[in-house]
Amino acid sequence: MRQARAARTRQALVRAAAEEFDHRGYAGASLTRISRAAGVSMGALSFHFASKQELAEAVRAEGEEITRAVVERVSEDREPALRAAVALTLTLVGLLEGDVRVRAAARLERERAAGQPDNWTALWAPALRERLRSLPGHELRGGADPAAVATLCLLLVRGAETSVREYARTSGAPQDVVGQLSQVWRLVLNGVGAAPDSGPGSAGS
Repeated sequence: MRQARAARTRQALVRAAAEEFDHRGYAGASLTRISRAAGVSMGALSFHFASKQELAEAVRAEGEEITRAVVERVSEDREPALRAAVALTLTLVGLLEGDVRVRAAARLERERAAGQPDNWTALWAPALRERLRSLPGHELRGGADPAAVATLCLLLVRGAETSVREYARTSGAPQDVVGQLSQVWRLVLNGVGAAPDSGPGSAGS
């Protein structure tokens, strides 16, 4: 009974800390606000976590473990490389949108990295680049560069992360960023420009 109660208290603290780190970053996070949001005393917080750094490590570890498990599952799919890349970006954004621990881990890693490798991005970006490096020619339009597609994926996930966090901060309501990203991918894959001979100023117009 006591162990179960301690586990619940610890999980409540991790969840409250994730909210705090996600909204305010590491430097702006307050242990007092975290303990209040978790509904526990500062003494109970100190019993489970000796410092803010230790609490941040726990949040980061949970968020990264969730991400790692999902990335491994998606990576095992035998879809064509480009479709797999799209699926991975949508899955990652779904995690960012649906789990504050993942959002907090992503933000904490970027703040901690300070010019060094970002461990959260490192969970998925290298595998994505490797998968796209072997893209067969028939999956891309002529002249398209697999490395540029990998960069696009990275930028889309990072941009979506910013959108998710901004929506959560200002409204607290889900905004279906995954749905928005799906629309962006449809535009990218179908192309947004008119055929060269159908636009303004084309021959015969």
